[in-house]
Amino acid sequence: MSENIFPSWPDSAPQLIDVAAGRAPADTVIRQGIWVNVHTREQLPGHDIAIKAGRIAYVGPDASYCTGPETQIIEANGHYMIPGLCDAHMHIESGMLTPAEFARAVIPHGTTSMFTDPHEIANVLGLDGVRYMHDEALMQPVNIFTQMPSCAPSAPGLETTGYEISAEDVEEAMNWPGIIGLGEMMNFPGVANADPKMLAEIAATQRAGKTVGGHYASPDLGPDFAAYVAGGPADDHEGTCEADAIARVRQGMRSMMRLGSAWYDVESQITAVTEKGLDPRNFILCTDDCHSGTLVNDGHMNRVVRHAIACGCDPVVALQMATINTATHFGLEREIGSITPGRRADVILTSSLTDLPIEVVVARGQIVAESGSINVECPHYDWPASARGTVHLGHELTAKDFELVAPEGANAVTANVIGVVENQAPTKALRAELPVVDGLVEGSGDVCQIALVERHRATGGVTNAFVSGFGYQGKMAMASTVAHDSHHMIVVGTDREQMARAANRLAEAGGGITLYKDGEELALVELPIAGLMSDSPATEVAAKAQKMVEAMQACGCNLNNAYMQHSLLALVVIPELRISDLGLVDVRTFQKIPVIEPAQ
Repeated sequence: MSENIFPSWPDSAPQLIDVAAGRAPADTVIRQGIWVNVHTREQLPGHDIAIKAGRIAYVGPDASYCTGPETQIIEANGHYMIPGLCDAHMHIESGMLTPAEFARAVIPHGTTSMFTDPHEIANVLGLDGVRYMHDEALMQPVNIFTQMPSCAPSAPGLETTGYEISAEDVEEAMNWPGIIGLGEMMNFPGVANADPKMLAEIAATQRAGKTVGGHYASPDLGPDFAAYVAGGPADDHEGTCEADAIARVRQGMRSMMRLGSAWYDVESQITAVTEKGLDPRNFILCTDDCHSGTLVNDGHMNRVVRHAIACGCDPVVALQMATINTATHFGLEREIGSITPGRRADVILTSSLTDLPIEVVVARGQIVAESGSINVECPHYDWPASARGTVHLGHELTAKDFELVAPEGANAVTANVIGVVENQAPTKALRAELPVVDGLVEGSGDVCQIALVERHRATGGVTNAFVSGFGYQGKMAMASTVAHDSHHMIVVGTDREQMARAANRLAEAGGGITLYKDGEELALVELPIAGLMSDSPATEVAAKAQKMVEAMQACGCNLNNAYMQHSLLALVVIPELRISDLGLVDVRTFQKIPVIEPAQ
């Protein structure tokens, strides 16, 4: 494993002390900026930062006493000096990029620390996939900490994944150098019901002295929530309203508020701080899921901090939520998250605390980006062939695979329909009267077909159901091998022939996303690694993803970030209705339900 494990503070302490005492020159001095101190919430003008061996040795009004002739000088020119930004909860795979290319995309935006849960690849490749992500993460010039995935499958008994993660896998991974804790514990009913496997994973993490990530995707704040908190998860990012945020912090959890490509959960929760006046130290900002287009065009954690400020949060408080609060939560307050001695020298220079332009990014004491351009290498892992050949359909699909046969003699049926909700993870459980034509149930109006195609074990299995909310018109189909969390293939379409074409195309491409209209492929995003990621640059992937957006619009879909909604339709841990390889799942009861309701 080629890894870049950063030397510890104790290992560097003699050098840091010599610089701070003036006995040795700093490697780098950032001169005369406004020190934004996230420990005290002060803005202190006219300060210098002295850096040695990638760590901060001294912060004070004048570092000339530890500046030598070879010391690199970075002139702050009165700009704000803020800590590098931390993303507390995210999935690199959602950017459709490998860790190296994700790092290359976000470094110019000022993200210098990420806490990543690779549970997407865990569902496809198991512990090996997690190891590949972990190893490439450690090769990067910024801090990418890996959380060991906890839930593959995310809902046992309701889906079949490519691999399952065991409590033994979790225990093994806790010894890896880049593992910071346990990834989001999505099986909240399992924790609330004291499931032995879930509790064993939590116990292995806690006994290793590491942080247990939470995921409580239910509005119920009664006994089930109390039982979940008692089980050990330390944070939660699934809150969508002020009451959710307050409930979590009152119980000693951290409330992680997310702004991703499709999640807009900051504005509705940050009022707990801005209006209710709660102590902000237990509130943390994160992205959860950001696709490549957002990263290239809008930003990353800088976008989230700006948004929090626009929602009325004090700028330095918002910065704390993206720096020191995150570091403290993961037990890294003495390592990252602030501009103070001993910490990794992760520093951003910006001319405004509200607009937050990212003008210079320093990571581990090196200038890694200036004015939006990266100037450092992000090394690639040598991904094995087994990670690139992961789409196994069993046979070439035809329109017949996507037929939904009506009950004998029926002219119409009542169908359970997945209702997409714009900008939110939850769906609605809807019912619709659908026509029967030649013995087959057909979509009608805004209701079109959805299919989940098994792609891990070549079973040839296809689960058919219905979905509404995309607004598709004409003969079209869209297919994706990104299908959280089981990552089979999701196909949504108005025409079964197009659905078959789209599915077969992804088998041929080795994974990705495609859209067919009237027999023609309008867009293709190749994702050859696990069917989830590309090792091409973010700009290239984003350009192809933008073509996909335009293709969806050409088919009548105008939802914001509609692709993200598409990719989540198999996520059987978030209410209300989802599709899996085992059928249609009502996540309110964690029970399978029929697509066609029995005639009364």
